[in-house]
Amino acid sequence: MYICICHGVTDTQIEAAIENGSTTLQQLNKELKVGSQCGKCCQCTKRVLNKKLNQIAVQELQVA
Repeated sequence: MYICICHGVTDTQIEAAIENGSTTLQQLNKELKVGSQCGKCCQCTKRVLNKKLNQIAVQELQVA
């Protein structure tokens, strides 16, 4: 699903960036340009970010 129409960024691209180490909206902005033009995607980007970070945390707890 497209999250940032201005730059053509999908939720899959955001999740991949998070898996590669981006953990803040600012880092995602720097890497993918989300939220850098009209800003309408920021809330949705934050939801994707929080969901993915929670998934990663749960996975790490299950391994430990």
